[in-house]
Amino acid sequence: MSDMAKKMSAKARAAARKQRDKWKTKRWYTIRAPRHPWNYQNIGETIGESDEHIIGRIYEMTQQEFNGDFTKMHVMLRFRVSDTVGQDALTTFVGHHHQTNHIRRQIRRYRGKIDDVLDVVTEDGYLVRIKPLIITQKRVQTSVKQSIRAKTRDVLRGYVAKTTYDSLQVAMLDGSLETEIQNQIKSIYPCRSVVIRKSQLLQAGVSIDQGPTLDEIHAEEARKEAEIKAKKAAALAEAMAEELEDEDDEIDVPVDELPSNIQQAVEEAVPGATITEAEI
Repeated sequence: MSDMAKKMSAKARAAARKQRDKWKTKRWYTIRAPRHPWNYQNIGETIGESDEHIIGRIYEMTQQEFNGDFTKMHVMLRFRVSDTVGQDALTTFVGHHHQTNHIRRQIRRYRGKIDDVLDVVTEDGYLVRIKPLIITQKRVQTSVKQSIRAKTRDVLRGYVAKTTYDSLQVAMLDGSLETEIQNQIKSIYPCRSVVIRKSQLLQAGVSIDQGPTLDEIHAEEARKEAEIKAKKAAALAEAMAEELEDEDDEIDVPVDELPSNIQQAVEEAVPGATITEAEI
């Protein structure tokens, strides 16, 4: 092999080692929803080489995955990583949208469709683009559509102007904003459904420092995890104690020689019990 070929081969091996080493430098981040109104809820994980590498990354999930609402499995939520604290990636809610196939199923023959695009500003200065969709029971004239669209715009502008961005997120996801629109326009023409099919954060406003801190969330998560482990250990110990009680065998090993988490559960189930080595 010539010297040139050896050099090229060495460079290729070095490049391959460098590529493999990149994975060793990557680390996992816990993606958390905004502090308010979602209290830094754990919504997923992502991997990256550094904090700068994941800043700006968009994370999507269904509303069903977010809050367990099975009726909203077609709603996609979007969060953008805005900051990192240790292994936590903090996000901003940047909008949502309904899946296209679900929207198509709502639009049938002999029904009317009224959609619109509206930019509104919240009380705390967030600029949000909202796209409502209204489906009427039957086809309607253009003049009726115009009246419904104008009324919807008035309702949205008035509602959002008196609402913070945090409250607007909740209103869009729990359906209260859609209910407000439907109540206001039903006097014009009966509507089959009203949905906010898409929202998009165009410009951030004033952030409000509310809700629990990240340290408090970590402590609460650790407490819940400890409770789950304790319940599992207690259930296992109780099952063992019941089995020993049913067999009615002589028990030789004192309970105080067992692990502490099992001792308490066994003593509660069988006061004064001891356990043989064969049962451990």
